[in-house]
Amino acid sequence: MESIPANLLPDEASPAWMNKGDNAWQLTAATLVGLQSMPGLVILYGSMVRKKWALNSAFMAIYAFAMVIVCWVGWGFRMSFGDKLVVFLGKPGVALDEKFLLGQAYLGYFPTATMVFFQGVFACITVVLIAGALLGRMNFRAWVMFVPLWLTFSYTVAAFSIWSPNGWLAKLGVIDFAGGYVIHVSAGVAGFTASYWVGPRADKDREETQPNNIIMMLAGVGLLWMGWSGFNGGAPFAVSSDASLAILNTHVCTATSLLTWLLLDTCFFGKPSVIGVVQGIITGLVCITPAAEVVQGWAVILMGLISGSVPWYTMMVLHSKVKFLRYIDDPLAVFHTHAIAGILGGILTGIFAVPKLCRLFYLVPDWDKYIGLAYGLQTGQTSAGLHQMGIQLGGILFVVCLNIVTTSIICLFIRLIVPLRMSEEELYIGDESVHGEKAFALFTEKQKFKKSKINSVYDDDDEEEEEPSYVTSRSIVEVQMV
Repeated sequence: MESIPANLLPDEASPAWMNKGDNAWQLTAATLVGLQSMPGLVILYGSMVRKKWALNSAFMAIYAFAMVIVCWVGWGFRMSFGDKLVVFLGKPGVALDEKFLLGQAYLGYFPTATMVFFQGVFACITVVLIAGALLGRMNFRAWVMFVPLWLTFSYTVAAFSIWSPNGWLAKLGVIDFAGGYVIHVSAGVAGFTASYWVGPRADKDREETQPNNIIMMLAGVGLLWMGWSGFNGGAPFAVSSDASLAILNTHVCTATSLLTWLLLDTCFFGKPSVIGVVQGIITGLVCITPAAEVVQGWAVILMGLISGSVPWYTMMVLHSKVKFLRYIDDPLAVFHTHAIAGILGGILTGIFAVPKLCRLFYLVPDWDKYIGLAYGLQTGQTSAGLHQMGIQLGGILFVVCLNIVTTSIICLFIRLIVPLRMSEEELYIGDESVHGEKAFALFTEKQKFKKSKINSVYDDDDEEEEEPSYVTSRSIVEVQMV
């Protein structure tokens, strides 16, 4: 019998229970998810808004990422995945102790430290997505308060209820593979609700909505798309066949959604829209998330067609016809791309979920309770399929109500301390008024150009004194893609 290679032998740093391959992939997947926010959404937000809001938009994302990480290890992780405090929430506690972090995670064969990081970047991107609905007018001081409050009183409740083994919706059998409910429906509804309380942007900003740099916008959404391999591929917590299937299904659905949105834009508006393609990418990614590993390939194509068409209709047609939707100012259409697409994904999961694939993912004795309505009808288990669909709809209702209530309370509380909306002067000027900086100013006012001394040897005393030349920011030609 051949001996085990020395690098696979367990030791103090690699205990016998740890699978090195799983741990390596999980850390990689977590990093890919982190890159979706930093720099993915930072670039996307900074380039998709008007030039005067580029810095503020990017900075809202950066701040949220940093604040969530600190809150997550402080109390958020254990509130989301720790011991049960009440039916929908875990006990608060720090995730900083060496003994706790180096022990085996509650699921998977890797350390708790890996799980804390992986789940932490999911929490980060959820809050960053909310920012997309609030760009161009939310008081930054109010955003500073909003982030930790919303993470604590909303995200942790949804995460514990749906993802924790002790969660009440998890025990009922809701299927949310990688965050269609916990992340996207939550972010879409919370962003829409917060937009109502914060109020709209300045009238001119709502009229002039062209992005300041479409090429960089494509770079940002490209990072988002490729990062989704870690988003959905990391959900099984293992280097396994279902992780491979989840990644493939993710990209097939997204590509189908993109092409569907492109076709609709071309047919109805006469021109293929690059901005429209960005929205189609996002809706495809969001829709497949709750179902990535539990549906067949043909169902993935159908989900792509639906995610590229229904949100297109709600955004491009229905939005202008419904007075309430017109009233809410959602700059990046987070409600349509995340709430609507996430809800669609949850419903379609309830229809197309395959029992065998659910068994591969959940690995629980009662796996047969996870059955989509389509397979229930096919196998004569109609009541089981209807039951699963009822649980999926119940999960959606819970997340929607939770975020409307908690987000409203948080905004009303913050409003007692600081204004939710920027002052009129800040709304008129933009980044320079809020942060004292400009995203596209190459030179500050009255900055000197000095003569170059490259490849020259001379005595400074022999140099004739020249009048300094000045350049103002107005004399700089700023190249704008749109």
